[in-house]
Amino acid sequence: MLSHCRPPTRFLAATLGFFLSCLWVMIAAENVMHADPTTDDTAHPAAGTATAEGLGTHGYVDSGGVRLHYVTAGNGPLVVLLHGFPDYWYTWRAQMPALAKHFQVVALDMRGYNHSDQPEGVENYSVDRLTADVAAVIAHFGRKSAIVVGHDWGGYVAWTLAMTRPELVDRLVILNLPHPRGLLRELTHNSDQQKASAYARAFQKPDAAASVQPEQLAFWVSDPAAREKYIVAMRRSSIEGMLNYYKANYPREPYDDAAAQNLPKVRCPVLMFHGLDDTALLPAGLNGTWDWLDEDLTLVTIPGAGHFVQQDATDKVTRHMLSWLQDPTP
Repeated sequence: MLSHCRPPTRFLAATLGFFLSCLWVMIAAENVMHADPTTDDTAHPAAGTATAEGLGTHGYVDSGGVRLHYVTAGNGPLVVLLHGFPDYWYTWRAQMPALAKHFQVVALDMRGYNHSDQPEGVENYSVDRLTADVAAVIAHFGRKSAIVVGHDWGGYVAWTLAMTRPELVDRLVILNLPHPRGLLRELTHNSDQQKASAYARAFQKPDAAASVQPEQLAFWVSDPAAREKYIVAMRRSSIEGMLNYYKANYPREPYDDAAAQNLPKVRCPVLMFHGLDDTALLPAGLNGTWDWLDEDLTLVTIPGAGHFVQQDATDKVTRHMLSWLQDPTP
């Protein structure tokens, strides 16, 4: 089934690049927003305590010796929410209350972020370790499988888990992250995507973390109160760990899409959201996604929304996601 779908042919100017391309300019700026120091509490919340926002309760899970923090709410089928860069569990604040009425929602702090452990070494951020983290979360809640929702790097982890551990994924929801084959194809053949990915190549440099300050990582958050929370969360996080996602997993030059030709097909139903104003991951990467799936694809493209579509179009994303997840035959 293909619904609410627009042809992903709209190309956006890549001259400004992704919001992270702007980051490199902002790093040199003199006026940096700082969080209220009284809120800069680096202590980890106790398991079982409620979040300040009333979105759920804190908890922790062990994944091969790495302690991962999550917030959970609700009862029912398990939904695991995976954020991207630079983000943390709070990115799902608009979706969690609606989902928690029908599902048990678990919003994870990915390794390297916020209250989760931040192991050193690029190898500790390989996609194999990241998918093992999700498997550990599913097992922690006594489930054999889950609905997996991922944005940006969380989307890459979700795609990979569905391809390599299909028994763990009942349904897949991806936000602003093309299928790995689509992204690598565009990196290989599309000069616009190559330009848009300049930030990723910069992040792969050995000394990249030295130029990044936590405060700038929250500049994209439009709501002032939320931005304060993000600044605190980014201060808790490991910038080196965040950039290790790029060093360990992002394709490197020279690009060659032949490397992705043998990826297994996804065997569960897939819902994709893509904000068409995303200047890092261009809509052309969506083309052909249906060829790499064995089940139905539902594609929702949203004009006017950018890379953080779950925050830019909260009502649309929440409504479509909940409707699709409740449909017994998506």
